[in-house]
Amino acid sequence: MYRYEGRVIHESHDDDGILEVIETAGIRSLHFGSSPRQSSMLLAEPDKLQLDYVRAMTCWLLFKPTLDEEALIIGLGGGSLTKHLLHHFPECRLKAVEYRSSVVKIARSHFGLPLDPRLKVIIDDGAKYVRQRTESQAEQYSLMFIDAFDHEGMASSICNHAFFDACKILLKKDGMLVINLWGGINRPLFQQVSLWLGHTFNWRILFLPVKGRGNIIGLAFNDKAPLHSMKDLRTRAIILEQLYQIDFISYLKEIFKHNSSVINNSIKP
Repeated sequence: MYRYEGRVIHESHDDDGILEVIETAGIRSLHFGSSPRQSSMLLAEPDKLQLDYVRAMTCWLLFKPTLDEEALIIGLGGGSLTKHLLHHFPECRLKAVEYRSSVVKIARSHFGLPLDPRLKVIIDDGAKYVRQRTESQAEQYSLMFIDAFDHEGMASSICNHAFFDACKILLKKDGMLVINLWGGINRPLFQQVSLWLGHTFNWRILFLPVKGRGNIIGLAFNDKAPLHSMKDLRTRAIILEQLYQIDFISYLKEIFKHNSSVINNSIKP
């Protein structure tokens, strides 16, 4: 059976709808009952980040040299970003919160998400999980990654100011938040989320539009996150691009291009 121009290798249903795994031209993708890909994996290189927006989410490395502490991931999907972090940062400890247990099973069975002692997967609503831990896990995470989408767009539970206030509390004072946003047809929602992020993080925010896509990657820096000079960032981008074969030089140029009103809050001249 074929769908979305590829061969269906798995189809199942849960209370939230359809889950499909599709293969085409050596790429395996997760779909939630519609053509947009929730996650993709190159079968010949399963640890390589395949989707442009997930690759762009690695732009945090421009501002942090490594991940040797604990990170929180809201929205697991096929586990591409989680696998990338486990593969490249042996000292990291990860918690991944995924709303649908069926998604976790597929990430394990079809996308190679490992059983790793550094990774704890939690079945829960990510926004509720964050809000309920503002006391017990305050200042616990050096990084937070948010990629919470369903078949219709950004998960509604993260679309409120209180969620981002809670995220800030869970971050270490020098921590960073990385979020996948959608700036396409739902531009008003993107603008509203941008305002919430700005107010919560005192306008220490940056945005990276993903070329050719509707995705926009948002970065938010907590109060004690260091300021970096453009000279240092350019040097780091060159090194990172050679190390990871990801377009860090282009990312830095796009960040500088699209953030003129707030860039001095996070980057020194």
